[in-house]
Amino acid sequence: MKKSNPIALLPIGVFLVLYLGLGILFEYVLKIPMGFYNIPIIIAFLAAILVACLQNRNVKFDEKLELMAQGLADKNIITMLLIFLTAGTFVGVVGRSSAESVAYFMLGLIPTRFAVVVLFVVACFVSTAMGTSVGTITLLTPIAVAVSTASGFDLPLCIGSVMGGAMFGDNLSFISDTTIAACNGQGCAMKDKFRENFGIALPAALATVILILVLSFRTQLDGAVVESYNLIQIVPYVLVLIGGIAGINVFVVLLIGIISGAAIMLGTGQTAPTDLLANMGSGAAGMFETSMVAILVAAMCALIREYGGFEALLSAIRRVFKGKRGGQLGMGLLVGAMDIATANNTVAIVMANPIAKEMSKEYGITSRKAASLLDTFSCISQGVIPYGAQMLVAISAAAELGHEVSAFQIIPNLFYPGLLLVSSLIFIFVLPQKNSAPEQKH
Repeated sequence: MKKSNPIALLPIGVFLVLYLGLGILFEYVLKIPMGFYNIPIIIAFLAAILVACLQNRNVKFDEKLELMAQGLADKNIITMLLIFLTAGTFVGVVGRSSAESVAYFMLGLIPTRFAVVVLFVVACFVSTAMGTSVGTITLLTPIAVAVSTASGFDLPLCIGSVMGGAMFGDNLSFISDTTIAACNGQGCAMKDKFRENFGIALPAALATVILILVLSFRTQLDGAVVESYNLIQIVPYVLVLIGGIAGINVFVVLLIGIISGAAIMLGTGQTAPTDLLANMGSGAAGMFETSMVAILVAAMCALIREYGGFEALLSAIRRVFKGKRGGQLGMGLLVGAMDIATANNTVAIVMANPIAKEMSKEYGITSRKAASLLDTFSCISQGVIPYGAQMLVAISAAAELGHEVSAFQIIPNLFYPGLLLVSSLIFIFVLPQKNSAPEQKH
């Protein structure tokens, strides 16, 4: 065991000051649109690694390079990178037009009184199938605006329902970068994490539906939304969803999705072969920054661990959180705090992963439970922070259609993240802790 050394945590502090500090400056002082996302996160991590390399003069620079290389050599890191790129390729192949088809199909099938519930349920499905909350919000917010305008439902309620559903899928999807990061960081099978998570997320989702229904029946309706749709495009998403739940290897599932998606897109004339290849490249390229962040965090954390930083952090956690239940809460608060600081739930999970793994050993928490906690609590915080990409994209999409709405009008209508927090706390502190079955690893 390394000797406790709080100073070893300085690189994390440097990253947070640079990223959070500049983000606040850009977003709220200089009033730059999407200010947080104009900060080059890779440069912030490089600065943090530089600080880590300048620390501990007793270790030669070549030895520090070896330590960082050992941090990158972990099987789970390599698996995570490959899944990131394959998932990006899948999204590039199938595109995102099917989301609108699902929404308009259900809006045409179900009475207008339930339109906001439909928005929530469609967002749950689309985000689970696509693996991206931001992509789901980008696609469905214009539909939420159309529902509000045509039916008379409050716009913040419609957008809040879309955002809540988007975070449901972000938390559970087999191809979500948060799921990939959490499962591979903790070394558990995705289907095990899904089962652990689903029992927490489903009650929160059902409670959200009930709450939306109560509000819906108090609303005076004016009309309905009717648009055309093409359901054949959702087939690849459904295959990926079914394959993931069935426990098929994630690479096989994604390959099935890519092949079926390519066949449908080419067969229906939605794209040309050359464009399909370009879309595949673009989809994979969209994961490059996330992949690079995972690499840099693994390198930085290898040095922090060697210097005794993790032991210092664990010592502080031990003093505050007692027992297995306390350890689970501590793990959730840890990743939640990192998400609030970085405004990026995937980055928060990647940063928290090595610390959470040590906590799992300390508190006797299974890897599937740890992965579930990391993903769930990061999604709770990411789903409500007013400067997160999800909120900013929703506001921007509504503004483009001539509808001004603020984050603080939407936040009271974000029922799902709040109910997910309640459900998580109930599962940690109220329900009995079950002895888990043997876990499967990748």
